[in-house]
Amino acid sequence: MFGLETDIFVLLFICILCACAFEFVNGFHDTANAVATVIYTNSLKPTTAVIWSGFCNFLGVLLGGIAVAMGIVNLLPVELLIDQNVYHSIAMVLALLLSAIVWNFGTWYFGLPSSSSHTLIGSILGVGLAFSVMPEASEGAGVNWSKAGEIFGSLLLSPLVGFSLAVFLMFLLRRLLNKEAREQVFSEPKKNQVPPLWIRVILIITCTGVSFFHGNNDGQKGVGLVMLILIGVVPAYFALNEKIEPQSMKANIVAIEQTMNKIDTTLLGIEEKRQLAKVKGSTQDLTRLIALPTTDGKVSQDERLDARRDVLVINSNLKKLMDSESVNLSAADEKILKESTDDKKGLRRFTDYAPFWVVLMISLSLGLGTMVGWKRIVVTVGEKIGKTHLTYAQGASAELVAASTIGLASGFGLTVSTTHMLSSGIAGTMVDSKGIKNLQAKTIRNILMAWILTLPVSIFLSFTLYIFFRWIL
Repeated sequence: MFGLETDIFVLLFICILCACAFEFVNGFHDTANAVATVIYTNSLKPTTAVIWSGFCNFLGVLLGGIAVAMGIVNLLPVELLIDQNVYHSIAMVLALLLSAIVWNFGTWYFGLPSSSSHTLIGSILGVGLAFSVMPEASEGAGVNWSKAGEIFGSLLLSPLVGFSLAVFLMFLLRRLLNKEAREQVFSEPKKNQVPPLWIRVILIITCTGVSFFHGNNDGQKGVGLVMLILIGVVPAYFALNEKIEPQSMKANIVAIEQTMNKIDTTLLGIEEKRQLAKVKGSTQDLTRLIALPTTDGKVSQDERLDARRDVLVINSNLKKLMDSESVNLSAADEKILKESTDDKKGLRRFTDYAPFWVVLMISLSLGLGTMVGWKRIVVTVGEKIGKTHLTYAQGASAELVAASTIGLASGFGLTVSTTHMLSSGIAGTMVDSKGIKNLQAKTIRNILMAWILTLPVSIFLSFTLYIFFRWIL
């Protein structure tokens, strides 16, 4: 299959299986956060809640697009993504997947709501750093630090956002609801007693939202992982989207070239001139590639990796040029460049894609994983963050904050942590109710420790595993 030798095909299968395993573990590790509130408020039976959440996660991945997925793919620089040695690519994906699985499974075993997003990104950074010390790595290769900075920013801010918004929402509920409604929503659920219908509906809706947007955001990371595998191992088939005619690139290339010619090169520094030269060289190369005659109207398999490289080089260097104060482009010119490189009508629509079978496979893995092993995390979220029982208002507030912020992040293609959003939201509601003393110090300490350790541990694991796999493969 794909013209691969038997041993490489077996390794490819193992890599894809590991990606599914990561998403499966992600399901019962992260999605458990979404069902904790409806279970502990007696809004849904545990079995019903877990099955429903799994289904919503499935839909979230299936309907969520691939903006977040491509953010994961583009975390690694061009040099690593297009490494011609297939065994090096396999070593890369095996290292980052196994390190992520090990850490996620370990934190789940101890019932710690650790972030799968942090784990995955740490693992990717680890293999990127390991690649940077390899003899074939060019200067600066290994990690796309500008993209890493964007992702770090969203991940680090998410707990603060979750905590603050949950406190604010609890404040609003106290101010806006009448006395009777306040007494209902701020009361602790009675054992085995279903809450009033309107409260139950709200809690189920918020649980649905968190589950769907978890699939929408976290599930896309699994899609990104599989695309990393496919691009690295079989670039001839997956480096470019074959459903789009390469001739349609021509208008984008012409627009880019015409806009680049407007730049006053006398104002540019050495680095900006180098970036401009890369863009012009890659546009010329793309023009040559799409002009080559082919029998099926597509870029030939031998040329697809080069075409992908050119698109990525153009995109990354244009971003740097537009951010430079030395580049004298008008707002209209910058708009043209952004439209010519975006994933809707620009060049990136050829590289930023995922086949339907990849999305479906990850959807099923995440959905099924949600239905397994959920209890450990649910107990921590529902019983061990606060000293008091979760009230209806607390559950709804935490879920609403998590659902809205995760959904918004997905819309902008940002990576956020469902775990951090919901756990910090619940902590915020507990503090709002009875102050900071209402938090269980041991649990908060363990969660913070997991939060602090996730990145360095996952980086170390993937760094070590990559070097090991490079040695044996």
